Amino acid sequence: MKVETYLFFDGRCEEAIEFYQRALGAKVEMLSRFKECTEAGGPGMVPPSSDNKVMHASLRIGDTVVMASDGRCLGKPSFQGFALSISVANAAEADRVFAALSDGGQVQMPLGKTFFSPRFGMVADRFGISWMVILHA
Repeated sequence: MKVETYLFFDGRCEEAIEFYQRALGAKVEMLSRFKECTEAGGPGMVPPSSDNKVMHASLRIGDTVVMASDGRCLGKPSFQGFALSISVANAAEADRVFAALSDGGQVQMPLGKTFFSPRFGMVADRFGISWMVILHA
């Protein structure tokens, strides 16, 4: 059994992909748009103006695959009740990743030393996804 993360950006998926490519070095492994998929669902699945939106994307971030979509393209993404945790190799990488994810986002807990890590911080990125950046000692 395998559990994977699937994020619905509700119309901002392409912007999110570009952000994660810059911030985290994400690599797009697969991307399909609604207009390419004739079996994407019945009428009303997405607004007619959403043909160019992302139906499904698969991103590799380090050793992890994260899937993403524009979902129903209603423009109201909501990411609550979870956080993605990203483990980094050293303090410099923790600083870089935290700063990149913070760009346009909101720091929830500044990056710093804790009793369990030499570097740990929490941030909600510009899309509202919560991230925990941790350096394991």
